[in-house]
Amino acid sequence: MSIIDIKAKESCRYDCISLGEVMLRFDPGNGRIKNAREFKVWEGGGEYNVSRGLRKCFGLNVGVATALADNEIGRLVEDFILQGGVDPSLIHWVPYDGIGRTVRNGLNFTERGFGVRGALGVSDRGNSAASQLKKGDIDWEYIFGQLGSRWFHTGGIFAALSDSTPDVVLEAVKIAKKYGTIVSYDLNYRPSLWKSIGGQARAQEVNKELARYVDVMIGNEEDFTASLGFEVEGNDANLKELNLEGYKKMIDAVVQAYPNFKVVATTLRTVRTATINDWSAICWADGQLHKANDYDRLEIFDRVGGGDSFASGLIYGLITTGDPHKAVNYGAAHGALAMTTPGDTSMASLKEVENLMKGGSARVER
Repeated sequence: MSIIDIKAKESCRYDCISLGEVMLRFDPGNGRIKNAREFKVWEGGGEYNVSRGLRKCFGLNVGVATALADNEIGRLVEDFILQGGVDPSLIHWVPYDGIGRTVRNGLNFTERGFGVRGALGVSDRGNSAASQLKKGDIDWEYIFGQLGSRWFHTGGIFAALSDSTPDVVLEAVKIAKKYGTIVSYDLNYRPSLWKSIGGQARAQEVNKELARYVDVMIGNEEDFTASLGFEVEGNDANLKELNLEGYKKMIDAVVQAYPNFKVVATTLRTVRTATINDWSAICWADGQLHKANDYDRLEIFDRVGGGDSFASGLIYGLITTGDPHKAVNYGAAHGALAMTTPGDTSMASLKEVENLMKGGSARVER
């Protein structure tokens, strides 16, 4: 029996819709942004990555609600979205002014990091079309009431983009709940996004309001502390042995404050170096804590997007099995595999995820 009451697949056009900004990611490969002479270009965005993973790895029907400036860069982003199998028909296209004074598309320059040098992200997203979305720009009644979606995913990155984006999220989650759509939210706290619009205090104000409409809350330890004000007691992130009792106490406090949460999930990461991490996850549901398999000394190729891939695996597991233990293992395995390839988005297959969940090795497959 599922722990979440999810609408029947045949009643909805979409299995999941994400709301968030989709940017071009410029990847300098093994080098550094400040020294690069060429970049490989990908698409990515914290909320979008979740739906893309649900399509490319797990085969679900998904769409993305976002906004793009209608120029060649926006159409390049759309082309990436199409290649990812995500329906672009919900994109809000904004006329381009020819120079970017009023609207533009977001860019994200990201170094992968190596050894003692951590990954580095430098966003260039001011005045982006997505950040200027306002309440009423997207017809959520049509999306959730007529088209239908079993699941809706958004998060704290989009909510932090401007003064108007929290209102867009609030409008969306209220209408999603009206039509029985499950809502998940990844806290994804980014200090750089909040610092000019009120900092951590504003982040908590926004996220505490939005949390009242969430069914599945996702984040890491820092996210729950910075965005909702809950802390893991007695935990030292530098210790290999994580204090699971401390996490349980935190989650108990979270659920007591937000009884609407049906699932709370958090990734567990110990950073040994930029390229060697211990990785796992836990998931609370129906009063019980479920822990995923441990991936100790996981070798990281590109860590950006690992948490988003965890979220998509978790959502897939909840939609298809309703079993929180299986779901958190889908999430942890998918996140682990996503960090072995370049780019924000997953290149893993369902077969690879399930093989890793069963303890499969990295032996060559012929």
